[in-house]
Amino acid sequence: MITVLLVDDHPVVRTGLRGMLEAQEGIEVVGEAGSGAEAVAAAAALAPDVVLMDLRMPGADGVVATGRILAADPTVKIVVLTTFETDADILRAVEAGAAGYLLKDATPAQLTGAVFAAARGETVLAPSVAARLVDRVRRPATAPSLSAREVEVLRGVGRGLTNADIGRELFITEATVKTHLLRIFNKLGVSDRTAAVTTAMAHHLLP
Repeated sequence: MITVLLVDDHPVVRTGLRGMLEAQEGIEVVGEAGSGAEAVAAAAALAPDVVLMDLRMPGADGVVATGRILAADPTVKIVVLTTFETDADILRAVEAGAAGYLLKDATPAQLTGAVFAAARGETVLAPSVAARLVDRVRRPATAPSLSAREVEVLRGVGRGLTNADIGRELFITEATVKTHLLRIFNKLGVSDRTAAVTTAMAHHLLP
């Protein structure tokens, strides 16, 4: 018997999923959760074989919850079930360790098949999601580019200057420095000053 935990912030969706899965012999739904935090707690308490994880939820989202659940128990198989299929969503889920990624327009047969496959240790991807991942792998990576002003700002960060110091040196306001930094973070895919500098150096963007 494969035990399943359902995670979705919409009770109606959870009820529908429970009905589909419990109609299939060999699957038992052992619990439900309506948020990422509830999912982490329920997974720890119930130790399910498979978690069907919604992606967008209040508080900790499905990707964050996936990472936390797998950090506590790497044997759990987590299949993302969502309406979203952007490259960013897919990559975040896969990088967090999800065993699969399905869309909510999946048929009952596809859903139950995915649960059995994930429990066997197989990777389960909706066809459109698999195509996106293949395209992403085949597409040559392009190095990020920074404007001349962004390079100047980042060089100041690398020298340990504060935003105010950088603003005075470049004759711009501190708010403008912050705006440049936010754009730099976005281009480099980072969230802090140190990572921005090291990533820029790795791409040879800082002279």
